Amino acid sequence: MNIILLPPQANQEKNLEKTCIINDLNTIYHIKNVLKANSGDSLKIGIENGNLGTATVADISPTELTLTAIDCQNPPPNKLPLSVVLALPRPKVLRRLVLDMTAMGVKQLILVNSYRTEKSYWHSPLLSKIDDYIKEGLQQACDTIPMQVRCYPRLKPFVEDEFQPLFSHHQALIAHPYADANFSDIVHYAQDTVLVIGAEGGFIPYEVDLFARHGCTPVKIGERILRTENAVSMLCGGFLINQ
Repeated sequence: MNIILLPPQANQEKNLEKTCIINDLNTIYHIKNVLKANSGDSLKIGIENGNLGTATVADISPTELTLTAIDCQNPPPNKLPLSVVLALPRPKVLRRLVLDMTAMGVKQLILVNSYRTEKSYWHSPLLSKIDDYIKEGLQQACDTIPMQVRCYPRLKPFVEDEFQPLFSHHQALIAHPYADANFSDIVHYAQDTVLVIGAEGGFIPYEVDLFARHGCTPVKIGERILRTENAVSMLCGGFLINQ
């Protein structure tokens, strides 16, 4: 954790004493045993959907921590002009991807079904922990604005009914290792963009054609076929570097 993320109510004007009590045991453990913080020490913090700043440890125990002198004046970093449509991957991979995309500053993640997505993935208990992964990514990147996440378990209705209204003013690109166009030749980093990325094994031709019929340009990164995690890092990382 490079910051401690506090709930929005920690910044309410009525909180005249500017204090916040933390009961999350993992956060307390990190502050106490990793940051080695004691009473009177200053911590870097952020208010969810608010600013970045500092707070002072007033009291700490194994089960409760009190922060005081909360002072948040610095705005969070800007989000990337980027949304990602991702075929739902294996749940353990999803955790890493959500954390990494949050840390890089992706604005929105839409999880969709695909032919190669196992039906059981949609029933994984890890899906209910996405907010925790987002919080972890925010604390890694010193950000406070959560990435928005939506799920569409049916691919065709999403593409036919939702995709173009959502992204009518975006450049739309779908990663496909057999595309003719190179990503680096097509992409405009300053423009609002939606990237469509498959899970392991990629999208089948029908799915690529479906997205293409609704405004997506198929692009490839190079001659190598990458795993989903690598493709996400490569494609999103370009927007981060060119921000």
